[in-house]
Amino acid sequence: MIARRTFVLALAALGLVALSPALADDAAGPGSAAPDFTLPDLDGATHSLSAFRGKTVVLEWFNPGCPFVKHAHGDGPLSDQAARYKDDVVWIAINSGAPGKQGHGVEANKKAAADWSMDHLVLIDEAGDVGRAYGARTTPQMFVIDAGGTIRYAGALDNAPLGKVEGGALVNYVDAALAALAAGETVAEDFKKPYGCSVKYAK
Repeated sequence: MIARRTFVLALAALGLVALSPALADDAAGPGSAAPDFTLPDLDGATHSLSAFRGKTVVLEWFNPGCPFVKHAHGDGPLSDQAARYKDDVVWIAINSGAPGKQGHGVEANKKAAADWSMDHLVLIDEAGDVGRAYGARTTPQMFVIDAGGTIRYAGALDNAPLGKVEGGALVNYVDAALAALAAGETVAEDFKKPYGCSVKYAK
């Protein structure tokens, strides 16, 4: 038990697992109503989730300093995924990192958005309230919300952390969820354990 605890603490020090006990026990998950929120974008304008009711929404927990996010937006699936759905889906990246933490700050996020040609919203949640409401633990961590405001998928982007496929063929869980919603079908796998860097909440 001590050896396992030491191993987990070592991973936490590298930012690869989250130890925060502050996430709500009743955090939103598949089948529950998506918590509404209002957050500022990188230019200071505010946006509320409720404004997009009637549309499918994808929430992507974001940290431009995280190696998993860098891979996903650089050469991985997030390099063009939001753009592929721009006519049908509202895609929102949320950074719940606290001041002084890795990936925090408007300028750092503006630079990343420009470098990765991110044309969708990037919102700042530095208090971490929205991240905790959703139980976001890692970056990237994904949530797919249907037009009625219900979470239909939560968890990992795919089964290929840093591009290394785990468990057979490559599966992009967000693509699969969006395809099911578009076809009026139930999302077959509505949760997959997320991977990535821990969300850099304030302690």
